[in-house]
Amino acid sequence: MTEVELTAPNGRKITLPTGLFINNEFVKGSSSEKLASLDPATEEIICEVESATADDVDKAVKAARAAFIDPAWRDMIPEERARLLHKVADLVEEHKEDLYTLQAWDVGKLYPGSLGVESDLVVKCFRYYAGWADKINGTTIPISTNKFGYTIRQPVGVCGAISPWNFPLVNCSWKLGPALATGCCIIMKPSEYSPLAALYLAKLFKEAGYPPGVVQVVNGSGQEAGNALTTHLDVDKIAFTGSTATGKAVIKAATVNMKKVTVEAGGKSAFLVFDDADLEQAAKWAFAGGMGNAGQICSANSRVLVQEGAQEKFVGYFTQLAKNSKVGLPFDKGTTQGPQASKMQYDKVLQYITDANAEGANLVTGGGPCKVGDGKGYFIEPTIFTGVTNKMKIFNEEIFGPVIAVSTFKTEDEAVALANDSAYGLAAMVFTENMKTAVRTAMKLQTGMVWINESNNYDVKMPFGGVKQSGLGRELGESTLEAYLEEKVIHVNLGLQL
Repeated sequence: MTEVELTAPNGRKITLPTGLFINNEFVKGSSSEKLASLDPATEEIICEVESATADDVDKAVKAARAAFIDPAWRDMIPEERARLLHKVADLVEEHKEDLYTLQAWDVGKLYPGSLGVESDLVVKCFRYYAGWADKINGTTIPISTNKFGYTIRQPVGVCGAISPWNFPLVNCSWKLGPALATGCCIIMKPSEYSPLAALYLAKLFKEAGYPPGVVQVVNGSGQEAGNALTTHLDVDKIAFTGSTATGKAVIKAATVNMKKVTVEAGGKSAFLVFDDADLEQAAKWAFAGGMGNAGQICSANSRVLVQEGAQEKFVGYFTQLAKNSKVGLPFDKGTTQGPQASKMQYDKVLQYITDANAEGANLVTGGGPCKVGDGKGYFIEPTIFTGVTNKMKIFNEEIFGPVIAVSTFKTEDEAVALANDSAYGLAAMVFTENMKTAVRTAMKLQTGMVWINESNNYDVKMPFGGVKQSGLGRELGESTLEAYLEEKVIHVNLGLQL
């Protein structure tokens, strides 16, 4: 097994496997090229891991197909699949300091928040789908005195899963949980910007007792490993989370053998603040839901629409929160915002700020790089613009950074029209003390999700996903199980003769 000994910024010593996890072993890739993990807070290389080629992906797919038809997995009773998922949840809890140290180090996520909130989300996800493993039932259908029919729901087969860098472990669990509960085999392809935590997680699946080939991890580039997974003729389903542009490419590639596809793509969520709202609470939720994780949240409320009478007071609260935010190193006590995950993302966000200034938006606070420590790292100030119109880039395009566009509206109808004026339809948030207004508005919003008087407060039992160019299908909740199942209809003749 290829592995490396690491000492993290918080002093934690971690033994990390660096190979591709194929057939329950960490192995070298077929290419001499390696994938470097770069600390976005210091711009220093943490380590290098194996990078999968198309040949390596093919090996993983063959191992997954063999595992899928092997009685050790194929005939495993649902209660045993549940037990294995519960064991993984136990191991995540046991090893969470290592897992979330790696995640914070790899992509700049805040360590305390990852260790608490995100760890809970991952554990709850595995336990939730463990609970579903023995509740996947069919139906019986009476047809006539001589015939009846019944349905069974069977695992779709070999699944490819492509996860993003902004929530590496959370997004892995959202795909692994339902796939394994339903009896599928799954090959994870983490983002090339966040390869480390998924490899450590793979080690835990082996320790939990999963048969070889059921769970595999192939780090690599999207162009090489991701494309090989989406176009492979022996992969039955692809689950993708990432940008809308890449999501479209995944959908197109999956047509090669008509794979089942779920895509959770980009967003530009509108946060509607009516003038009767608790404005101080609205500002706190808007800040957490828009600036959290350095703004790198697909459902981030990056468009804030405020009723005219409430604008001055709301923006005052909101601005103060931004000014009080502490941009710093992910492991430092008191840090509320870490770096952007990569130089590419850093440059992209700064360009949006430049464009907003050029288009005439009013810069209230922030607006540039933020120096932390010795000046290295990809840190950007929490940035708020007001006077934003629906013709500006920062109103329409997903920034994926700590930049919030504030616009105003007069009436409920105008608010809904502005919120729906988007190519995206992932989420929206409505703040008002009037529940009639809240529910009526939620019904009109063209999104897959609406939060009322909160923002981005996920629950594993609730489906997650969008409409329009924000994706296809849903993750989480009972809904996502269908993406990993095929319904088979069986006709039974009780004596009908020709």
